[in-house]
Amino acid sequence: MPRWRIRTRVPVALATAGLLLAGCANPSTGSADDDPTKPVTLKFWHGWAAPGEVKAINASIDRFEKLHPNIKVKATGNVTDATINQALRAGGGDSPDVVSSFTTNNVGQYCDSGMWVDLDPFMKKTGLDKKKTFPKTLLDYTSYEGTQCALPFLADAFGMYYNKDAFKEAGIKRPPRTMSEFKKAAAKLTVRSGKDSYRRVGFMPNFRLYQNSPDRLFAQWGPKYFDAEGKSNLANEPKTYDFYKTTNELIRAQGGYDDLEKFRSTFGDEMSSQNGFLTGKLAMHLDGEWRGLMLDDAKAKFDWGVAPLPVPDDQADTYGRGFITGTVLGIAHSSKRQNAAWELVRFLTANTNQVVDLANDIHNVPSTFAALKSPRLDADPRFRTFFKILESKHSTALPPSTNGGAYIVSLGDFSYSVEAGGKKNLRAELKKLDDQIDADNLQAEN
Repeated sequence: MPRWRIRTRVPVALATAGLLLAGCANPSTGSADDDPTKPVTLKFWHGWAAPGEVKAINASIDRFEKLHPNIKVKATGNVTDATINQALRAGGGDSPDVVSSFTTNNVGQYCDSGMWVDLDPFMKKTGLDKKKTFPKTLLDYTSYEGTQCALPFLADAFGMYYNKDAFKEAGIKRPPRTMSEFKKAAAKLTVRSGKDSYRRVGFMPNFRLYQNSPDRLFAQWGPKYFDAEGKSNLANEPKTYDFYKTTNELIRAQGGYDDLEKFRSTFGDEMSSQNGFLTGKLAMHLDGEWRGLMLDDAKAKFDWGVAPLPVPDDQADTYGRGFITGTVLGIAHSSKRQNAAWELVRFLTANTNQVVDLANDIHNVPSTFAALKSPRLDADPRFRTFFKILESKHSTALPPSTNGGAYIVSLGDFSYSVEAGGKKNLRAELKKLDDQIDADNLQAEN
């Protein structure tokens, strides 16, 4: 089961820069003097809550405790980032030792503030070569300006689910690979039902649909969000204009924004039995690797497949890319048991059998090179499509920021207006958006 409680919408940035305080960092990072061979109890806070997820995490802890009988782990689930941050600010005996987050956007804050300790010294002491262990994209979203304060704890890759029966009906032989093919396929797969409604839409690009947040779709262009000086770069990035042009063309090719929004309102909740793709109302759909398990559990009434989402025509050689994110794991700056905590972090993130077992249990993408090649992984080729997306050199994650995901929230709000036709002078409006993002980042830094 996915961590969908957090991921169904763009994560909201932490409310204020003061939430994370640089002055609270533990100066002994990487040189903690606790003895990890002595009896100790660690507190591990995480966000999983569904019964199947909690069972898988507890099984992981059981495996760890068998390897380290002197270390006991007390796990607390369904904990939000806000709760973790509040506890780390307060410190004391009740705060956690090992922490996890579903929100990769906040890693910049965790690293910059020292709230999560730098893991590089621990890796050096224990001989873990991060570059040989984890894909580069995952290392990018678990670090900030040279500080590796987190490690990837499974990953999410986004691709395109498609209804093979609908493709056969429309005479389409394979999934589209470029945006021009995408627009043609979407129009061909769209079936009207009356003047202003539908039986089925080829692909609904509307940004409020389930996982369709702008940043996930924009990843197919490989945009540069910030320039070399860290300033917002959206108005100066040519890919921004092509992105909005293409999504608007997809909307027009299928009947227009108003009709699509009206049809979207007939869909059930993303995780319900009335999901738009599950009920056949969408022929193509952007989603993460967990959706396949849910389609199987729901006994979908059509044959379905998975492919990478199409890419711009002038970047056809990047086909296979996708948006990457995932859970991150770290050690709290206030922990007095950092060496023991590192043993848990190292096991959960870098032990091949552990990573494979957890990936199979909750159907998320493995986050190490060795686990991705393991013959013990679920062999379903549709699931393994996401492995290829993760490993693509063109796949991207969001760049970290000291202001967390605030810039993505701003991009989302801006994009809602664009798709509805509310931004006439796009360049001028994008410059205003850049100014807003820069101002928010400056406020966070100060």
